[in-house]
Amino acid sequence: MAKKESEINVAEDVQSVLEQTSNPKIAAHSSGFFKTGIGEYGEGDVFRGIRVPVLRKVAAEAKHLPLSEVLRLLKSAYHEDRLTALIMMVQLFKTATERHQKEIVKTYLAHTHLVNGWDLVDASAHLILGPYFYERDRSVLFELAESSMLWERRISIMSTFWFIKQKDFRDSLLISRILLHDTEDLIQKAVGWMLREIGNRDREAEIGFLNEHYREMPRTMLRYAIEKFPEPLRLAYLKGTI
Repeated sequence: MAKKESEINVAEDVQSVLEQTSNPKIAAHSSGFFKTGIGEYGEGDVFRGIRVPVLRKVAAEAKHLPLSEVLRLLKSAYHEDRLTALIMMVQLFKTATERHQKEIVKTYLAHTHLVNGWDLVDASAHLILGPYFYERDRSVLFELAESSMLWERRISIMSTFWFIKQKDFRDSLLISRILLHDTEDLIQKAVGWMLREIGNRDREAEIGFLNEHYREMPRTMLRYAIEKFPEPLRLAYLKGTI
């Protein structure tokens, strides 16, 4: 029987709710989808087998928990627990005072090794680091872009999604340049995606970057970046005839 909101007081209560909704078949599928095999990006990760809408509902029911309990949940071995914790962290950030936002950001940056999945990054970085650093020194994002850790590099570019939504493209393009030769597929896709988002708002800004770099850009990154271009223009970039 699911716990009521009044009964969710610590991280273990959230885990108890999640355990009750686990599904072995979904868990098996997720293990394959998120590449948990030896040598793959999600090696060793474990799943309960819970869909994201359910996680968001549980996170909403536990929105009153303090950051200390959210951090305890983030340290769980289960992927869905960590995603729930990050959704809760986003919830806390949205209503937090400036002082508390600083604490949330500090906690997030100190535990990037636990934000170890593309979905975990994508559900949190642009909603926590993005708004926090929008009008602050963004040097930490450039440090993350130079990291040897895959997830920190993805955090760096995905955080700029918030800037892009404000039509501020400068640092997104600078970080894209840093990551231009990244060999990781998940970074190439993220950079291509952010370039496409820039193009959705300012096609000339994206084209200016592409014309300078598309010949050296990994194919995956380029394909993501030009996905919404008119077909003749898309083919011209792919064929290198620009």
